[in-house]
Amino acid sequence: MSKLPTIEVEHDVHAPASTYYTTGDNARHRTRTHTRSHQVGGTTTNTLEGTRRRRASHDEKNKSRRFLIDVEETQRKILEQEDTDGDFQITINDLGPKTMSLGTADSGGYRKIDIRGTYMLSNLLQELALAHDYGRKHIVLDEARLNENPVDRLSRMIRFNFWDGLTRRIDADSLEVICPDPKNRSTNRNPRIYVPCDDHEAYAFYKQVAEVRKHLHLEVEYLPREITADYVKSINDRPGLLTLAMRKVKDENGNDTYVGEPFVVPGGRFNEMYGWDSYFSALGLLEDGRIDLVRSMVENFAYQIKHYGKILNANRSYYLARSQPPFLTDMAIKVYERLSPDKEQENKAWLRRILKSAIKEYWEVWMSEPRLDKKTMLSRYRPDGSGIPPETEASHFVHILEPYAKKHNITLDEFIEKYNAGAIKEPELDEYFLHDRAVRESGHDTTYRFDKVCANLATVDLNTLLYKYEMDIADVIRDYLDDDLEDFNGVKQNPDDWLERAKQRRERIDKYLWNEKESLYFDYDTVKEEQTTYESVTSFWALWAGCASHEQAQSMVKNSLSKFEVMGGLVSGTESSRGAISLERPNRQWDFPFGWAPHQMMAWVGLDKYGMLETARRLAYRWLYTITKGFVDFNGVVPEKFDVVSLSHKVEVEYGNVGIDFKCVPREGFGWMNASYQVGLSYLTTNMRRALGTCTLPDLLFEKAMIREHRMLGMTPEEEETVALRRRASTIAARAITRNGSINAAVTRISLSDAPPKQ
Repeated sequence: MSKLPTIEVEHDVHAPASTYYTTGDNARHRTRTHTRSHQVGGTTTNTLEGTRRRRASHDEKNKSRRFLIDVEETQRKILEQEDTDGDFQITINDLGPKTMSLGTADSGGYRKIDIRGTYMLSNLLQELALAHDYGRKHIVLDEARLNENPVDRLSRMIRFNFWDGLTRRIDADSLEVICPDPKNRSTNRNPRIYVPCDDHEAYAFYKQVAEVRKHLHLEVEYLPREITADYVKSINDRPGLLTLAMRKVKDENGNDTYVGEPFVVPGGRFNEMYGWDSYFSALGLLEDGRIDLVRSMVENFAYQIKHYGKILNANRSYYLARSQPPFLTDMAIKVYERLSPDKEQENKAWLRRILKSAIKEYWEVWMSEPRLDKKTMLSRYRPDGSGIPPETEASHFVHILEPYAKKHNITLDEFIEKYNAGAIKEPELDEYFLHDRAVRESGHDTTYRFDKVCANLATVDLNTLLYKYEMDIADVIRDYLDDDLEDFNGVKQNPDDWLERAKQRRERIDKYLWNEKESLYFDYDTVKEEQTTYESVTSFWALWAGCASHEQAQSMVKNSLSKFEVMGGLVSGTESSRGAISLERPNRQWDFPFGWAPHQMMAWVGLDKYGMLETARRLAYRWLYTITKGFVDFNGVVPEKFDVVSLSHKVEVEYGNVGIDFKCVPREGFGWMNASYQVGLSYLTTNMRRALGTCTLPDLLFEKAMIREHRMLGMTPEEEETVALRRRASTIAARAITRNGSINAAVTRISLSDAPPKQ
């Protein structure tokens, strides 16, 4: 009788935790299984086509090692020994020995192997926390999970863990997760849902939920048909969630019920669906194949436009009057292009409905007063509103309000109450909060770029986005909808009309926002009727939208890109535009030296669109290097933002940094930061990805390439030296600000940028 071949069951050492800690050697209950054999024609045949044998670490001497671990005891020991600052993380700031012995599985734990270094030890802490999540007291852990390439590990965690950790929906089963609002400082803490006046099905559904689940103490209220600024202010002491789209489904008993369309929240204290955050998160979700989730997010935006009149800043009651930067058309197109071609007509009907919503938003929000400036016919962030924004930290406006309280000889709390009630009139303060609300609608809260002026500005970012809307609508009607589209009022939409609107907007952008001398776009003050002087990286949004000429794009890259390109990516604005920083004039988080994921991704796409892929790749590598280095050195952290000059997430700035306060293992990252990593990887070459895995310093990697690019752009040696000096000066300036107190030890050490430029 011939010997049957041995078939080995593949062991995926990098499987998601939900699989790795519930199957194989880490299954909760393992039982011995037997295969039945029977004889066919005198030959014994195994029903599994051979004898299956699980691979083990002693099968082959060159196989990766596996460790036998007592979860709770090892977790206690590693925290006691290595977490010297007591934050339940193992980072380069901790002063432990940075080594721990683990027993190998093939020796029954007898033979010990040392695990060394911050990265491997922090990965061990993370794996122990994940094993604990699945109730494991003892595990067999592959060494490959501890020394995994950090690029692969982070990308895997985003794909299989972080997105799910950030996904929410609004329905009966998820209210306890989505209703809590860390920003709610009112005395009324009961969960509350506000329902549009014409969504009767949603109202009936949530009233039934409140009746059945009395322990929630859920309050359900209709919104009025006309939502005014005064109404929004009147419910600030009763904040609540705003309903989103739902689908009718059958429950387990065959009865009709509703489930909410899912969406992704930014993370941390932001536990609701945000406007522009959702777009950038969607880019990463699409990269990871989560098309259905992004489609649901588009559905939620269409619901908001239908029932609230706009895509909201976020779906909480205090955001009812504010929108955010518009990205719906691009988001919808990206989903449509990935839908199954087998359902062409259904897909077209979906795209047609979403495009109608975008057209409604275009006219009623951005092309209507007060946001539209009638003289320039450009748009502004200028939302309605009244009173003090309630969602900020309690101390956020104290320095603004205290002088007024003293003026009226009352306490600060008394002044706030009377001002919000309209009993005290302060026109100057009204003007301040008009601009403050506009800053929040812009998404760039806060920055000296918009300080006390935002509502008056026709910004480069908003108007390039609206140019993209106009071009997208024209292209979709012509290329996807067979020139067949009517808006919600039954008016037929002609693509040529939309192309003409785009042409006129481009001419206005060139007239009011483009500065030939500076090779940059600037915001336009519609009250003073002049350009501002703040140099913002959002100038490169013109490339993303496609409204810059090739000559303008080349000029921007040659003369202006170096103002924003620093070691860790693109900085939000230039140091000179921000101005001097002091105790009286502190850092603002959307200024120098901070970098944000949206700015990076918009620039990559824009540069690629204008044939400058190598530049886009370099910028993507810089940004991903910053994220990867933080991930390696700081226990897997993926924060909201970075100081991209000093390469630190430990920032001294308003609001701090979201996504850094976790115990043992990161579970969410931060929405658009996660997305930027997945999208950024798609720009890297194989060699770049390898370099990123070893945390190769960007300036070392691109030294020769940057020289070639400068020469291709026609830079003189003097101009090249100016660029090098500017980058070195920005690094030194940022460190002077950020290296103080506890921040000093948290700044990743870099040396190349401290050296003088090569002659």
